[in-house]
Amino acid sequence: MNFEHIPVLLNECIDGLKIKKGGVYADCTLGGGGHSSRIASLIGTEGTLIGIDRDADAIEAASQRLKDYTNVKYVKNNFSDIKNIAHDLGIESFDGFLLDLGVSSHQLNEADRGFSHNHNAPLDMRMDQSAPLSAYVVVNEYTQAELTRIIKDYGEERWAKRIAEFIINERKVKPVETTFELVSIIKKAIPKGARSDGPHPAKRTFQAIRIEVNNELGILENTVRDMTDLLKPGGRICIITFHSLEDRIVKNVFRDLEDPCTCPRDFPICVCGKKPQLKVITRKPILPSEEETQENRRAHSAKLRIAEKL
Repeated sequence: MNFEHIPVLLNECIDGLKIKKGGVYADCTLGGGGHSSRIASLIGTEGTLIGIDRDADAIEAASQRLKDYTNVKYVKNNFSDIKNIAHDLGIESFDGFLLDLGVSSHQLNEADRGFSHNHNAPLDMRMDQSAPLSAYVVVNEYTQAELTRIIKDYGEERWAKRIAEFIINERKVKPVETTFELVSIIKKAIPKGARSDGPHPAKRTFQAIRIEVNNELGILENTVRDMTDLLKPGGRICIITFHSLEDRIVKNVFRDLEDPCTCPRDFPICVCGKKPQLKVITRKPILPSEEETQENRRAHSAKLRIAEKL
């Protein structure tokens, strides 16, 4: 299997994790194993790395890439289930977690997965191909109001209402079955003048549908809190986001876990009893270098935030 994978912000993540030899770490978005191969090499044979991914292709590809390492355990699951994963493996605490919330190059390049507007394929976009909700269901069964909401909120697409309207009109004639059919609808919906500049006209809508299909935003806040509970003091969480909504969630959760006090600011002492759990390491997100964005165009919108358990 040709699972192309260029890890984003690799050195920055490794530095941010402050990896300890013999430590216990989880790469919660294993992908092609680019980040994991570096972590596995640094923790030594006495360390443990848990590689988690809901995509069976990713697990298979990463296990091949990391076949020389005996300190890696693979789990096909969603990172949102991290507490149950830890319990099943008999792990009480971790030294670090890594989350890379981007879509892998493999998923985008595999035409039959339906993630990309550049390949004609059945509408799918499921990271876990056993999941019931697919892009086909979203496009063909959601109401016009629901489509408008996700395209506007998750895709930040100014033409969301028109795109939703055009999808509804098209599916009255026949179901929208392929990525290129959806691209054609989007191009018709967006005025020609608005399509002349910027990214591919379908990019934002495809992003929005992918986020909806995989519930990428809905699980993020609770997952960060669960990971914080599982961290050892001094342990680190590194999260790479590629979307402003994801980044905002991570920033706000980190901030809330650093300063959870709900007492009025004019109270002389805290009486709510809520104690800080994290120290935010990155007041502003770490961005990829110009060199990295030139070498890997998918790194362009990446942002890395880091926090440490108190």
